[in-house]
Amino acid sequence: MKKSIFDKKMEDKKFRAIYEEVSAKMSVGEQIAKYRYEAKISQAELAEKAKTSRTAIARYERGNYDKYNITTLKKIAHALNKNLTISIT
Repeated sequence: MKKSIFDKKMEDKKFRAIYEEVSAKMSVGEQIAKYRYEAKISQAELAEKAKTSRTAIARYERGNYDKYNITTLKKIAHALNKNLTISIT
């Protein structure tokens, strides 16, 4: 089977590391936005529940944010009735 361009790129360790880093960042923000949407609450409402600011929620939902704070993530997860799980694979 012929490899796709993406598969070939993923063989490059540097490309793979950057891809995984970007994917992880997107994943956190996407999950927060997804669960907030499912809960039918605004960023401001989530911020109030998590005892943080609306701008913090907006930053966390952006895919290019890289300064996540574990305590804040725990508060956000709790406010969304979710668990925070961190793994290294």
